[in-house]
Amino acid sequence: MSSKDIAVSVRGVSKAYTIAHNAEKHTTIREAMLHRFKNPMQRPDKETFWALKDLDFDIKKGDVVGIIGRNGAGKSTLLKVLSQITEPTKGEIRLYGRVGSLLEVGTGFHPELTGRENIFLNGAILGMRKSEIERQFDAIVNFAEVEKFLDTPVKRYSSGMYVRLAFAVAAHLNPEILIVDEVLAVGDATFQKKCLGKMEDVASEGRTVLFVSHSMSTITRLCKNVLLLGRGEVIRMGTAEEVTRAYLTLGTEHTTSCERVWKISKEAPGDSVARLRSARVLNHIGQATEKIDIHQPMSIEIEYEYLGGDVKTNAAFHIINETGTVLFASADFNNRDWKEASRKKGIIKSTCYIPGNFLAEGRLSVLVAVCSYNPDTVHAIENDAVAFIVVDQAESLGVRGDVASSWPGVMRPMLDWTVNSIEYNL
Repeated sequence: MSSKDIAVSVRGVSKAYTIAHNAEKHTTIREAMLHRFKNPMQRPDKETFWALKDLDFDIKKGDVVGIIGRNGAGKSTLLKVLSQITEPTKGEIRLYGRVGSLLEVGTGFHPELTGRENIFLNGAILGMRKSEIERQFDAIVNFAEVEKFLDTPVKRYSSGMYVRLAFAVAAHLNPEILIVDEVLAVGDATFQKKCLGKMEDVASEGRTVLFVSHSMSTITRLCKNVLLLGRGEVIRMGTAEEVTRAYLTLGTEHTTSCERVWKISKEAPGDSVARLRSARVLNHIGQATEKIDIHQPMSIEIEYEYLGGDVKTNAAFHIINETGTVLFASADFNNRDWKEASRKKGIIKSTCYIPGNFLAEGRLSVLVAVCSYNPDTVHAIENDAVAFIVVDQAESLGVRGDVASSWPGVMRPMLDWTVNSIEYNL
């Protein structure tokens, strides 16, 4: 990557905090002095906590980068360091352009000043001329929808008004680098959708966006690349698809992919009747993929070796969400012709087709099995055989409609409605 293409360069950045343990708390100076006099040798135990450890990465100009990780991973600390709110303990950060940041509600606002005054104050902090701020002023006010309260001190604003104005200022004052923490959760669904659209516009103009969120569906919709933090360190940086998959599988024994193949028959799950050969998640054009568009049909393919026996084998699977809930199960005896057909030794490939607008967003794993019934017998089974992520990339066309926040439910069927309007004759 050429240096002229870089917006943010981080080299060896670490941030340490000192934590005191067993420190005496005093309400007056007299109590503190008396305690020191009685215990002259006592010192509180101190511990050094490294919130960030030797971070090294570059972010290209015009890139939208998601920053994810569990609570305590160092996400907010990283944004504060990048926003120059706090200095790193070690390392170097180079920012190529003006930075606009929205880290918490009202960051950078003076509570006694009006909304109008705070717009000009924030612009001045960003290094903008008054004429530049004036050109963007009307757009900021319209976006924030606070025109009626523009000359009211912001200390009287609700949290929703605060965050609307703060985001509008940060996004419209033309910073080359926009840094946004997950403060957008304060706003209502309509405003969240507007903010996401604005960040997409900012990126399309060649500016850089760094965005922290716990919503994997939002991250995969908005971000091309993602940085995964864990205990203050970079665990992974890459495309949104591969990094969110790594995040969702943290703590598991292995990372499950969309395709699983057992090349050696004797090592595959199974018995003397049947052994698994492969399992795959396929998109609407039959390609194995870990990312499924919520609106497109998909399929689960199970291939197994039938070794013989006086039983009728059937392929089956369970779709399981991140909480361990089985969303549904299906088996190929739903195909009536196959249910009645005799089995011959050899490879059997069964494919189940799942319609679009049926599954909800999120990571789903698939248990695959080969069974026979009456009596019920499991011949081969593999938990978490394959996995995939369902992503809503065009929510306004589907069940979610114009709602920007998460949509409830473990399934998301696209159902038919009839609607009638009855007029009253007054």
